[in-house]
Amino acid sequence: MILSCSHISKTFPTGVVLDDISFHIEDYEKAALVGINGAGKTTLLRIIIGEMEPDSGQAVLAKGKTLGYLAQHQDLTSHRSIYDELLEVKRPVIEMEERIRSMEQQMKHVAGEELEQMLETYTRLTHEFELAEGYSYRSEIMGVLKGLGFTEEDFPREISTLSGGQKTRVSLGKLLLSRPDIILLDEPTNHLDMSSIAWLENYLLNYKGAVIIVAHDRYFLDKVATKIIELENGHGSVYLGNYTAYSQKKALVREAQMKAYLNQQQEIRRQEEVIRKLRSFNREKSIKRAESREKMLSRIDVLDKPAEINDEMNLRLEPDTVSGEDVLTIRNLSKSFGSNHLFSHVDIDIRRGERVAIIGDNGTGKTTLLKIINQLLPADAGEITLGSRVSIAYYDQDYQVLHMEKTLFDELQDAYPEMNNTKVRSVLAAFLFTGDDVFKRIGDLSGGERGRVSLAKLMLAPANFLILDEPTNHLDITSKEILEDALNHYTGTVLYVSHDRYFINRTATRILELAGEQFINYIGNYDYYLEKRDLMAQLYLGGAGADPGNGPANRPGQTTAAAGTPGQIPRNPNTSSSASYNATPWAASSSPAADSDPSTRQAWQAKKEAQARQRKRQNDLKKTEEAIASLEARDSQLDELLSQPEVATDVAKLLEINKEKEEIKAQLETLYESWETLAEDA
Repeated sequence: MILSCSHISKTFPTGVVLDDISFHIEDYEKAALVGINGAGKTTLLRIIIGEMEPDSGQAVLAKGKTLGYLAQHQDLTSHRSIYDELLEVKRPVIEMEERIRSMEQQMKHVAGEELEQMLETYTRLTHEFELAEGYSYRSEIMGVLKGLGFTEEDFPREISTLSGGQKTRVSLGKLLLSRPDIILLDEPTNHLDMSSIAWLENYLLNYKGAVIIVAHDRYFLDKVATKIIELENGHGSVYLGNYTAYSQKKALVREAQMKAYLNQQQEIRRQEEVIRKLRSFNREKSIKRAESREKMLSRIDVLDKPAEINDEMNLRLEPDTVSGEDVLTIRNLSKSFGSNHLFSHVDIDIRRGERVAIIGDNGTGKTTLLKIINQLLPADAGEITLGSRVSIAYYDQDYQVLHMEKTLFDELQDAYPEMNNTKVRSVLAAFLFTGDDVFKRIGDLSGGERGRVSLAKLMLAPANFLILDEPTNHLDITSKEILEDALNHYTGTVLYVSHDRYFINRTATRILELAGEQFINYIGNYDYYLEKRDLMAQLYLGGAGADPGNGPANRPGQTTAAAGTPGQIPRNPNTSSSASYNATPWAASSSPAADSDPSTRQAWQAKKEAQARQRKRQNDLKKTEEAIASLEARDSQLDELLSQPEVATDVAKLLEINKEKEEIKAQLETLYESWETLAEDA
């Protein structure tokens, strides 16, 4: 065991974040820390590295082990180049190499015992140098830099000139090269493109150390994680397996929790009914029994109702009007920034109802294309035509559609003045903004919060063509799933850029990959893209080009993969790439007559007998309650007779009524006892 976290708790003024969290990490284990935004994931990492003190509990790193941490945001202030910054990590190896080279020069000029001593030291140093992989450290640095998306042209760039995302990638490279015994990564995939994420997956899988990852990239977690540590409502739960296994087990656990909750609630209601009934009997013995049951009920540890799945947000997207069949037509589009040619001679057609994902490496021009469509940037050449009755709603990852000086409340109400205050608050509450949060300034919000505000505005827009730039950035997994469901039920058209492979796989009906200044068209989801990518790359790089007539967006600037082989007529773009199979479920017989297993027949017979006994108890209980009600009603009638003057003076009648009341009392005593027994059994 390399790390032990025992009974860690942490409370902030806003409430309890971590409550008695315990887990451990074994050597070489790859664990993921999951939970909604605000669940305490980053707080827990900061406690583990010693940056924050817990209120109670402790995190203990095994003796002699090293730990490395990558925070979400990095602010490197170095004047070194990118390459030299990573080279500095290998300073001990570099100094060892310099010493070895110096000794090689010195040994040319010594002899005898001094030479033998130097040879002994030289042999030891070269062995240590070899163990530290000193002969390959420069190629290792180049491999890490290229894996993280830097080109050789980027290597000389000064750190101080980089963007925040680029600095984070440099910091990640330094951490990986330092090879600590356990690595803590907080959202490492946020600033990586698909190629870099795939490289990081393989790197971590083969990493000779332990890893704890905080990430919302479910595809990434499926590939890397072997253990999931879930933080929910302050509590921690550990699940073995990857994210998919965790999701399945979590669903089973939640189902069991809900069943236990409902069963307990049913038992509480039953006990309350028994207590009410016992008190209604109005006899000393019954009242004592009712009081005993009340004490027992007060000692029950009442279970909390499990939170509803996907209740953090409530997205419902629906266009006001239906667009024409042709939604977007692009012809001969080109764009460059100086000598940087992004794409040229691009033709794209998007039809109504399609959900088209644009993918590609960082810097290839995906966001630029969306901005050109939305007239935020001019094209160098080409035409863009919107179809009949097309209305666009644009989600910008840079939040250009938000007004930094406005409050959240004003941002929505100014955009949709017909909404009343209650409606505005309801929409913001659906996106986790409640109470005084609605009066925060947009400029004071975090990136993730601004993203949620933009999505709130998008939800209200009466558009039939959604254009989204990285819509899942800064969303937690639950919120991503809600957005996925909303888009899958949306009857309009969607065009989006995303690096979230899981999100693409669940929502896309078509993928446009931007590579080599042109788009390659895949009519299917991300799994289909992976299946056909290598084949299409070979054909594309080999000059296969496009085959005119193969469906939407299959133009000179585009190659199409559909239905298995490029050149075939594609499937309907609104259908999934995966084959669907309709299986008729086998209807089990209500009788085990066809089953020759004696144990199965016995179990079936025992179940039937138990059901019959339960039905009999329920019937007996009902009959007993009816008999009690009938006798109590007759007893009330006799009391009314006793109050009548003519009966009060009739001795014979009084004796008769009193005798009947005594008989009723005896019968009721018996029935009360029977009712309690039957109620307990039932």
